[in-house]
Amino acid sequence: MAVRVGMISLGCAKNRVDAEMMLYNLREAGFELSADVALSDVAIVNTCGFIEDAKQESIDEILELAQLKKEGRIKAIIVTGCLSERYKEEVLKELYEVDAVIGLGANKKIADVINSVLEGKKVTDFPPKTELPLCGSRIRSTPFYYAYIKIAEGCDNNCTFCAIPKIRGHYRSKPMAAVLEEARLLSKSGVRELILIAQDTGRYGEDLGEKTNLAQLLREMCRIDSVCKIRLLYCYPERISDELIDVFATEEKLLKYIDMPIQHCSPRILKRMNRRGDEASLRELVLKLRERVPGIVIRTTVMTGFPGETNEEFTELSQFVNDMRFERLGCFAYSAEEDTPAAEFEDQIDEDVKKHRQELIMEQQQQIMAENAAKLVGKNINVICEGFDRLAECFYGRSYMDAPEVDGKVFFVPEGQKPKIGDIVRVSVSDTIDCDLMGFYVE
Repeated sequence: MAVRVGMISLGCAKNRVDAEMMLYNLREAGFELSADVALSDVAIVNTCGFIEDAKQESIDEILELAQLKKEGRIKAIIVTGCLSERYKEEVLKELYEVDAVIGLGANKKIADVINSVLEGKKVTDFPPKTELPLCGSRIRSTPFYYAYIKIAEGCDNNCTFCAIPKIRGHYRSKPMAAVLEEARLLSKSGVRELILIAQDTGRYGEDLGEKTNLAQLLREMCRIDSVCKIRLLYCYPERISDELIDVFATEEKLLKYIDMPIQHCSPRILKRMNRRGDEASLRELVLKLRERVPGIVIRTTVMTGFPGETNEEFTELSQFVNDMRFERLGCFAYSAEEDTPAAEFEDQIDEDVKKHRQELIMEQQQQIMAENAAKLVGKNINVICEGFDRLAECFYGRSYMDAPEVDGKVFFVPEGQKPKIGDIVRVSVSDTIDCDLMGFYVE
């Protein structure tokens, strides 16, 4: 009887792609994949170790599995991902129920790791991060109509608050031919929305030495007949070039949506973060995007309570967010991560102050988004149908304005024939609820 393996993957979409590649390798090695880790012989936790909350979530999942192992319901626990790469042997030492802790470079050896732990061995394996494959087959865990394409691995930005470069290593772009082939295969399999991800998508191609860049990649991807729509995430503002903006303005397959994390607008805080730009350059960029790409949705993230942030600088950030009226925005309270320069800064901000500032920004943004949503009432928009809400007795989906898992939804009632999951339908917006849209299916 085949050994059953279940996996819990936490954190970002980039981590999800790593998990999908491991699942493919396990299936090829003859393991039976279980959707429920509680019903598996071996449980894998593909962890996130980015900020404190994410680390705690990973630890909590491991402890829940430890209880299942104690009850004899599973035989072994394997920890992979960013938390294991960051803390290495500490995980095995502190969480004695764990049978294996492996680094990112060992993902491709996951089948051998499982065989070793089933023989009663404790395994630690931390090859160079560069051994994490950029290319390879995977078993997708997303719905059939959208998929992530990781176009690069690692990061060289070295923001003072971030441990990703130490965890993931230097920036490595996936060869363009491989990205295009992946896009071609995914779209031919029925995927309607290809979502490009990396720690910094705007940096794509800088390391390839072939004058390759993100704009060129997007142009080539849009030329693939079977490709329907493309969404771009994680593009730093300083790398949004005129050439890239031209692609947004001229390519119909590229959704008019860009995710560009800014973190702050104060030049002093940005400098301490080792981020480029200032308020003036950010305002100029936002204005340029909106002028040259009418209808573009700009999503961003900001951070409150970075060490040394004064009341005046927080007010500056709040006013900036209010002025820019970003269509989508997430706000995080600064988390002091060990082994990062910012964690050693002397002027740390009180936790309650950080959280309060975060809440104020999000309250402000919720109002902005509600007002933006109200402007859509009476208009017709295209929506990809994602499911049926039995409690609300209506269908729901996303427009181009919303990325999966992080943005809002459109709820709609069909008139006549019911849509199928994955269908792109026309919805007339009739109302809003909080920041989501409500309407009815018109075609």
